Amino acid sequence: MSSSQAKTIFVAGHKGMVGSAIVRLLLQEPGNQVITATRSELDLTNQQVVNHFFKKNNIDQVYLAAAKVGGIHANNEYPAEFIYENLMIEANIVHSAHLNGVQQLLFLGSSCIYPKQAPQPMKESALLTGELEPTNEPYAIAKIAGIKLCESYNRQYGRDYRSVMPTNLYGENDNFHPENSHVIPALLRRFHEAKLNNDSVVTAWGSGKPMREFLYVDEMAEASIFVMNLEKDIYQQETQSMLSHINVGTGIDCTIRELVETVAKVVGFKGRIEFDASKPDGAPRKLMNVSRLERLGWKANVSLEDGLMKTYAWFLAHQNDYRK
Repeated sequence: MSSSQAKTIFVAGHKGMVGSAIVRLLLQEPGNQVITATRSELDLTNQQVVNHFFKKNNIDQVYLAAAKVGGIHANNEYPAEFIYENLMIEANIVHSAHLNGVQQLLFLGSSCIYPKQAPQPMKESALLTGELEPTNEPYAIAKIAGIKLCESYNRQYGRDYRSVMPTNLYGENDNFHPENSHVIPALLRRFHEAKLNNDSVVTAWGSGKPMREFLYVDEMAEASIFVMNLEKDIYQQETQSMLSHINVGTGIDCTIRELVETVAKVVGFKGRIEFDASKPDGAPRKLMNVSRLERLGWKANVSLEDGLMKTYAWFLAHQNDYRK
């Protein structure tokens, strides 16, 4: 996007890892006016409040990165909150965008939309072909509904609302909480503390054999802006009206063992690594097919080790925020 095409852009969920990365990248383009609102300033589950927000701001584009998120425990304990809040957030934003003449919107979903037994690597066409993973089904259903909201407003009203489905993300502004974080921030913190404590061994859960794909969050932001600003005819050549979402990932996975060893190397942990095979492994493989995005002209470039080094540097600069 050149400065001559500067826009007024609303990023919903700007405090989150992905939303904050999108804001950082958008602000690098001179002339862009980026609008954000905290949860206390704008209740995204309130239809009247959201519509009023859109009415008073002359918005050109919307990045819908806001969502209620959590790990397996939270999804199991609070399924009603996960499906209700996510449905309300996306329905209110998409509908208000339409009512107020916003032509361009990008909805950010999740790889959990795909069936638990989806063939690997997972293609966009796997959507709605099988049963979802039970532990996060309510969240996944809400994300699928978000895709279909965008497609429905496109079909009925001629809007240009698009969807991207990221693989596992990590990076700046990730959650490094000792109990509630995902695998990469949890490992970075565990190895960092083991190094400080001069521990001789760190034990990782599972056999280390499952394979996972990881994308550095700044690249997710870059891909999101790329997809948002694709010419409409180019976007439509690669998508269908009822299968319009695009996977975003590296197209490369690694074993959990390789991930753990790379984290240890980045942190500088010199001790021994053990794997507790009595702990659950989860699905044997989860890899996104990213050929659609690559044909459109975008490909990830940040290696896992380089991304981990950037993330660890950020953690070191902000670790006081995570001390209990």
